[in-house]
Amino acid sequence: MFNPFGDFEDRGYLRNTLKEKDLDVIKELEHAIFRAKLEEALTTLEAVKGPITYAHFLNVHKILFGNLYEWAGKDRSDLGVAGLVNKGSVQFEAAGNIKRAMTHALAHGNDKSKMSTEPGYVMGMMAWAHPFLDGNGRTMLLVHVELCHRAGFAIDWTQSKKSDYLEALTRELNQPGNRDLDKYMLDRKCAPISRDEWHQILHDMPGLDGLEELGPSESYSADDPVAQAKYQEAAARRLSPPGMS
Repeated sequence: MFNPFGDFEDRGYLRNTLKEKDLDVIKELEHAIFRAKLEEALTTLEAVKGPITYAHFLNVHKILFGNLYEWAGKDRSDLGVAGLVNKGSVQFEAAGNIKRAMTHALAHGNDKSKMSTEPGYVMGMMAWAHPFLDGNGRTMLLVHVELCHRAGFAIDWTQSKKSDYLEALTRELNQPGNRDLDKYMLDRKCAPISRDEWHQILHDMPGLDGLEELGPSESYSADDPVAQAKYQEAAARRLSPPGMS
């Protein structure tokens, strides 16, 4: 059981507002809330003048999940929990480096030329940052859709199978130098889709979060020696691009 706060028995899964402990119920609630708040989140992103920033990313998460999680819009570093997190074979960025990693991802994504040729790299960096205890996939999907739109194209997610996407994402996270997610997304690149259409597409789309299927989440203190060794190995595989030093 993913229990980074250590109070599951008293406050339910990740301190949800209903103190619910049944994960099946939680996932149904998340999906319902996501659908209900989708239009507000998309409209908020559309209204941003200038580059999409980490503050905007945090705000999207707060809009989507604020009714379910009191900590929505706060990353692992801000909460002071889950210094290191992994799901199955996938290790994520250390909490203290989340903002730096996400800022780099968004800077890359706000560059229309880079976004057009490396959309998978941008998504992979967002996934590597893994800011939140839950809701990462849906938040980064909405932000990614907006960045693509600003760069003058779209990814046709209706032509994507969740299992195929998950495999490409896993390879991207474990072997980022291969750029597998770029290949996957560029094969599904298409002309821009109107924002009105995106609302319906995302509303009806089977969950693309997918990260829960990598395996159960595990949380460790950043000074846990075994966890730290695993993290250092994962970080070493990720080539440090300009702006990450």
